[in-house]
Amino acid sequence: MMVLVDTPIWSMALRRRASDLSPDEGELRQAFSELIREGRAQLIGPIRQEILSGLREETQFQRLAQYLRGFEDAKLETGDYEEAAQMCNRCRRRGIAGSTIDFLICGVVHRRGWQIFTTDRDFVHFGKVLPIKLYARS
Repeated sequence: MMVLVDTPIWSMALRRRASDLSPDEGELRQAFSELIREGRAQLIGPIRQEILSGLREETQFQRLAQYLRGFEDAKLETGDYEEAAQMCNRCRRRGIAGSTIDFLICGVVHRRGWQIFTTDRDFVHFGKVLPIKLYARS
């Protein structure tokens, strides 16, 4: 099964030194590496933009952008955006708020039958209302 990797995982794995990671973060990084080796790690354009935003050094931006070019963006379709809007509306009716990109992630994974790999706890709340699957490392 394909896994859409969210910004916090990419950032932790690619923008931080391994020696600075906690044991739990080290396990997350290992799981991320395994997904890449297995060809199951997926990326969408809005996540690519988030990963590359806020970098202070141009050289760091260029290095990271070059690395990410090895990952093709999953093509987004009109139905992804419509599904994201419906999911947003469903959550808001239940008092659960989230960002536009978070709901786009939910829509993309739901329509494709993928999982989400993230440390963002908002997705746990979304999962109480939405039919999304979170990736659990084994």
